[in-house]
Parts: sequence; structure tokens; C-alpha cells
Amino acid sequence: MWSSKDVYYISDSTGILATNLGQALICQFPEVNFYEEKFSFIRTIAEAKKTMAHIMKRSGGRRPIIFSTILDPEIRAIFDSPEVEYFEAYGLFLERLETCLETQALREPGFARHPSDLNMNKRVEAIHYCLAHDDGTKVSEYDEADIILVGVSRSGKTPVSVFLATQMGLKSANFPLTTEYLNSYRVPEMIRQNLSRVVALTTSAEHLHSAREKRYPGSKYARLSTCVEELKQAEQIYMKSHIPIVSSAGKSIEEIATQVMQELGISKKYLL
Repeated sequence: MWSSKDVYYISDSTGILATNLGQALICQFPEVNFYEEKFSFIRTIAEAKKTMAHIMKRSGGRRPIIFSTILDPEIRAIFDSPEVEYFEAYGLFLERLETCLETQALREPGFARHPSDLNMNKRVEAIHYCLAHDDGTKVSEYDEADIILVGVSRSGKTPVSVFLATQMGLKSANFPLTTEYLNSYRVPEMIRQNLSRVVALTTSAEHLHSAREKRYPGSKYARLSTCVEELKQAEQIYMKSHIPIVSSAGKSIEEIATQVMQELGISKKYLL
């Protein structure tokens, strides 16, 4: 078994797909240490040869792994060498789709990432809305939101809101359940008026304690007992108001955001 491997993500566009694919696969091998490097916008034979030379020099004949989304067959051939383990993301799938659909694929680098003016405007508007409605700001405008996140302090509301805006084009607001609302077991009127767009974020007391300790070490706010009590109070509020709950404990921002969208039935509608 290899104790370590060099992994390279090669693309004629941004490299996001190659990187996401590769990392989704290699994370299944936690016992192996991976050195990772990405090369984007490789669109000429000269660039490909220079990149391949760097890979071979860096890896020293240890059969590096290459995840590629290169579409040009001549450039792709430079990386598809017996000296490496080559994984092609597009090739087999595109050929099968061409056969299935009885037509030729565009084979244009990064075509899926060319935003329309409409999508770009929507994304920008969503980002502006998210920033203006962070942490309980401008609750009177919550009727304009696509998603409203509620939760106790440090449960992950802001990063998820930002992801929903920047990556999904969703107008996302977030509201913190402070002591005022926790002790009275209620949410503000504007939340109650927009319950169809509200999702609660929760977490484990341990995760919450750790997050708060980093920000305010040794404080009552960060005590484990405080975290336990606030999470219990918040859960009763969610149950009382029939607010769907998504746990952020141990999950990536992308995973949390996806589950939030699924709870509201908009997992596909707003994809850009």
C-alpha cells in the first residue's frame, strides 16, 4: 500500500470539476497522505508539456495520479502517459452521451460556467441581500428572502447564508436566537409571517462550545452548560413553530446548504 501519493488536477477551464471529483474520491483513503496541486486553463500543447514536466520532476517516478477535464485530444494525450495514473472525467461520459443522444457534444472548455446576464444579476442581487440581512439586520424585509436561517449564536448561519447567495443565487437572511427569544420561547413576528421560508440550524453542544471558546474563551457564553441549555430552548422553539431543523455538526457548508434547500423544496429550482 502507498503511504503517500501526489495528486494533480488538470483542466482547460477553472479546474473546479477536476478538483471536486478527485477530492471526493481520494477522501475515501484516509490512510494515504496526498500531496495535491491544481493546474487550470491548460489550453495549449506548450502549456501541457510544461505542466507535465513539472509533474514528473516533482513526483520522481512515483506514478502520480492525474484527474483531468481536458477536452482537446492532443493536449489530453500529453497527460495520458504510462508514467502516471490518469483519470479522465469527461471522455467516457461524453462519448456515451453522444451515442445516446445521437448528436455531437460541444466539447468547449468551461461552457457550463459561462453565466448569462440574468444569472449574474440574480447572483449579485442575492449577495447584496445576504450581506444586508446578516445577523438579524432589517427583519422588516424578510418577505423578500428566499431562505431565512435561524439558530443560536455560532451555529453556522452566516457562512451557510453566504454560500447560498454566492453559489446558488438565493436571497438568504439569518436571524440569531438571543436570550430574549430563547427565554420567552418565541421568534419575532417577521419570522412567524414567513415560516414557509424558514429553516433552523442546530449543532451539538460540543461543537457549539468549541466554536464559542475560540471567540470568547472562558466566558459564560462559551460554557458547555450554556450551550446545552440554549440548544434545548431553541429546539423547543422550532418544534412549537414547526420549523424544519438541519444540524451543522461535523458537516461541510455545502452539505448544510444542500439540506437547507431540500427542506424548502428548492434544491433544483435555483441552481445557477
